[in-house]
Amino acid sequence: MTEFISLYQDHIEEIELFIIATLESNRNISDTDAKNYAKSFHNFPSMELVYTTNEDFIQTSPNIYRKKVGEEAIGKDRSYLISTLHKKNDVFSMSQPYLSSATGSMCITIMKKELEHYVFIDFKLSKLLARLRLIELHETFNNITKLFYTIIGFSLMFFSALAIGYSFVSFAGHFFSDGFNLDALFRPIVSITLGLAIFDLSKNILEREVYYKSYGGKSEDSMILSKFAIAIIIALSIEALMVVFKIALHDYTQMLYGLYLIMGVGIIIVALGLYNYLSKKS
Repeated sequence: MTEFISLYQDHIEEIELFIIATLESNRNISDTDAKNYAKSFHNFPSMELVYTTNEDFIQTSPNIYRKKVGEEAIGKDRSYLISTLHKKNDVFSMSQPYLSSATGSMCITIMKKELEHYVFIDFKLSKLLARLRLIELHETFNNITKLFYTIIGFSLMFFSALAIGYSFVSFAGHFFSDGFNLDALFRPIVSITLGLAIFDLSKNILEREVYYKSYGGKSEDSMILSKFAIAIIIALSIEALMVVFKIALHDYTQMLYGLYLIMGVGIIIVALGLYNYLSKKS
C-alpha cells in the first residue's frame, strides 16, 4: 500500500486537478436521486462510495456503492472526517489516502459543498492511479495473472513443506538405525535451508502478486533476489563444510575439490555484493 501512497504523493497536484475538473463538469453528483448516483458510477470507474450529509454533517442519504445501497448509515455523524480534509477551494475539500472501513480498500475522500448539503465521495486509490496511467491495472488480465501466481505460490509452499518433511524423515531414519553419522546430521540442515528459501520465494510471490500487487521498482526485486540468494549461499556453505569434513575423514587427496566448492560459494557472495551495490547505486 505504501507504493500507491508514494505514487499519489508524487502526482498529487495532477490527481487533485483531474478530480476537481471532472466533478465540476458532472452534475449528477449534486442530485439526491439514487439513479443519478448510479450514472455517476458509470462516469467515474474509480468511485466506490458516495453519500450526502446536511450542514451539520449528519448523513442524510444511504451509503451508495457501485452495486448496492446501505441504509444503515443514515443518521451517522460524519463531522470526524472534517479534520482529515484539506480545503482546495470554496467547494471542494480532499483527504489524504487512508484505509476505508466501509469498503476495505485504500481510498481518498472528496467533500463537495452544495447549497444545503455536502456530498462525500470515496475514490479507490488503485483505480484512480490506473485511470491516470500511473500504474497498469487491467481487471481481466489482472485476475488471470493472480490465478497463475496463486497456483505457483502455493505449489512452491507445498514443495517447501515436502523438503522440510523429508529432512525430518531422513534424520529420524538415520537416528534410529546404526547408520547415524555426521553426514546424516548435515543433510537435513541443507534440506531445511532449501525449504526455507523456497518458502520465502513463494511468500514473496503471493504477497507481491496475489494479495497485494506490487508496483514498486527494482529496489524490491533486488531485495527478494538477495534474500533468496542468501538462503542458497547458506545451503551451499553447509554442503561445502560437509564435503570438507567427509574428505578430511576419508581421503585428504580430494581436498582440492572441497576448496573449489568453497571458492564457488565465495564467488557467489562477491557477485551478490556487487549486484546489491549496483542496484542501490542505480
